[in-house]
Amino acid sequence: MTIKLYNTLTRKKEEFKPIKAGEAGIYTCGPTVYWFQHIGNFRAYISWDLLKRMLIHNGLKVRHVMNYTDVGHLTSDADEGEDKMEKAAAKEGKKASDIAKFYAEAFEKDAKKLNIITPDVVCKATEHIKEQIELVQNLEKKGLTYKTSDGIYYDTSKFPDYGKLGKISFEGLDAGKRVDMGEKKNKTDFALWKFSEEKGKRQQEWESPWGLGFPGWHIECSAMSSKYLGEQFDIHTGGEDHIQVHHQNEIAQSEGAFGKKPWVRYWMHVAFLTFKGEKVSKSKGGLYTISELEEQGFNALDYRYFCLGTHYKKPLNFSIEALEGAKATMTRLKNLIIELKSKDDSKKTADYDSYKKKFDEAISDDLNTPLALAVLWDVMRDNQLGSKEKLELAFSFDEVLGLGLKSAEAEAIEVPDEIMALADKRAEARKNKDWAASDKIRDKIKAKGWIVEDKKEGQKLKKA
Repeated sequence: MTIKLYNTLTRKKEEFKPIKAGEAGIYTCGPTVYWFQHIGNFRAYISWDLLKRMLIHNGLKVRHVMNYTDVGHLTSDADEGEDKMEKAAAKEGKKASDIAKFYAEAFEKDAKKLNIITPDVVCKATEHIKEQIELVQNLEKKGLTYKTSDGIYYDTSKFPDYGKLGKISFEGLDAGKRVDMGEKKNKTDFALWKFSEEKGKRQQEWESPWGLGFPGWHIECSAMSSKYLGEQFDIHTGGEDHIQVHHQNEIAQSEGAFGKKPWVRYWMHVAFLTFKGEKVSKSKGGLYTISELEEQGFNALDYRYFCLGTHYKKPLNFSIEALEGAKATMTRLKNLIIELKSKDDSKKTADYDSYKKKFDEAISDDLNTPLALAVLWDVMRDNQLGSKEKLELAFSFDEVLGLGLKSAEAEAIEVPDEIMALADKRAEARKNKDWAASDKIRDKIKAKGWIVEDKKEGQKLKKA
């Protein structure tokens, strides 16, 4: 199957041609672990999980690397402000390492609930200081850096391609809007290594050839991705908010150091989750965490289904009402799967292979999940196809969709005594062939919010 991916670098959809045939290397910008990840963050991780699953579905061997930023992510793109990890540690009165561990574990728990496959390599910035220092030294030897009173900076004027990912124009960039120039030579220059203001003031600082300090945010990803995927690899993923600064800077320092062009073949970015038209973000208090959605009666996979309904490159507007709709659809899908599991009829029609082809084409066309879901529902509604074949197709599709359909089981429902008593009376009426009484009792049960179904094994009650 031909795989097509939208490449931010070229602003067009391209056929995916890996550097090494049959293999694919993916680097995902992971969370800065100073707080809980909200559902806007998780939209991105669900998208990249789908990407990985799609590539595997197409027979590729995938090596997926994701980082944890546990140092160096400042509160300003101007390389100013507090380190988010240090700030969180001070606020909670804990060690920065303990903060990172707690929120990384919270992220992993939520990712598991969302059926996100754990990346092959999960790396921490604090455990790769040596690699980051070596990368800065490499750039220094090539004359791409300079020193200021607060750190070692990358000189973007010496990288002619700077701005190619975000289509940035040096001439058109207003320094006052993006950065405070300070001692910078150019508006777009960025920190590779920051000096500690005062020894011992920070929890996280290391000795370096330039003095005591800590790495810049951008250098972390270049150092770790190159360690685990090589100096050139296939796909780099992240949120669309990374295009203008973070990923722009990664390209400059990586291509400057390694001389590989392009450093990354395909850049993929997910659009924002929005709420009433505005981006959902931690800085605005976030919206919900997965745990908070669970407290409102939702399953994490209800949210995953909600995300699949919109293409990853389109903004997704969140509301509880919209999630309710996804939950109802997901419940219906699971109930159909449970029902199919109870049957053993088999009939393969000509449409069986057609469905497989349509699904593969949809999911391989830049992760067209809305169309892929439509194919799944076509299978569920096909009255000519056998139950066995429907399950085969659904489970095959779900290897990519990740909705946990194989493990779908009927949920134990606690039926109130009053409803059970009515059901028993109805069963007695049916036994006596008193159909009028049976119908009246059925209507009473329905009026109280329950539905009674007649099965071979007897009556079945479920919430209306």
